[in-house]
Amino acid sequence: MARKDLKPEATSEKVLECVQKHCPECGSRMWNEYNNLRHVRTLEGVVQLRLKIYRCQNMSCDRYRIAYRPEQEGSWILPHHEFGLDVIALVGALRYQDHRSVPQIHIHLKSKGVCISERSVTHLLARYDELLSLWLRDISRLKAVIKEQGRLILAIDGMQPTVGHEVLWVIRDCLSGEILLAKTLLSSKTEDLAALLLEVSNTLNVPIDGVVSDGQQSIRKAVEVALPGIAHGLCHFHYLKEASKIIYEADRHAKKQLKKHVRGIRKIENSISGDEKRVAAIVSKYCSAVRASLTSDGRPPLDASGLKLQERLTLIEQSLTKVEKKKLYQSH
Repeated sequence: MARKDLKPEATSEKVLECVQKHCPECGSRMWNEYNNLRHVRTLEGVVQLRLKIYRCQNMSCDRYRIAYRPEQEGSWILPHHEFGLDVIALVGALRYQDHRSVPQIHIHLKSKGVCISERSVTHLLARYDELLSLWLRDISRLKAVIKEQGRLILAIDGMQPTVGHEVLWVIRDCLSGEILLAKTLLSSKTEDLAALLLEVSNTLNVPIDGVVSDGQQSIRKAVEVALPGIAHGLCHFHYLKEASKIIYEADRHAKKQLKKHVRGIRKIENSISGDEKRVAAIVSKYCSAVRASLTSDGRPPLDASGLKLQERLTLIEQSLTKVEKKKLYQSH
């Protein structure tokens, strides 16, 4: 689709000089032959970058007349882009920290004065993912972090967004929180998972004190093959999830029994059509309260739906008892 609006004009200018003014190949002095202008859309406005381009004049040098650009250019913007790195960072933060959609991110950027389209937001989100993956896979940075702590406790798990597709296996260090390896596999065989664990172990060359997983059989065998003698434990989430199954089943059974005692709400609502309006309104509200209690579920085990239903029905029963007592008192 063709652009509907003109590109915004620059509100400020920044001149970028080369720090290295001698040829990195032959060491001779380079000349500033020409300047390049780039407009960068940042969160602070549109900045015009004036880039001082240098070239080596030594005809015998392999870098003869090859452009040498200012080093600071990369801290402002990516090659062939018009949005600054601060805009890309904000797009990623809004998407993955605030869980906002592309239209919501677009509205947020527009409110900050950034002239951008929804399609450009999608492109910037893809650039953010690429930059993040490069940062996570920086082996030299990972080695420095892991070497300082001196040991590893690995957490391994697989994620399959759609049934039948590849599984994304992620290996993370529990101590530093760093993702050490992320790779998609067509199968979850013991040999494939063992290869992933060996890749991490051989690359980082740091003692591994333990492995944490969900206890899947193929993972257990892979740990035994790749890391013999290393402690392998069940993660707290899956441990508590398994422990809560007994409570969940008991609560589900209790809720099922409670529902048997509050059936016939529709029959009661149909029977009050000819009653006094005030009485009919009160009965209708009680029926709505019971129906809402039946349809409102909790999240076990900490918020059990059966206990929640029992609590709400008890409150409704107490309210009906008060109404009955008040009616008897007024009749006397």
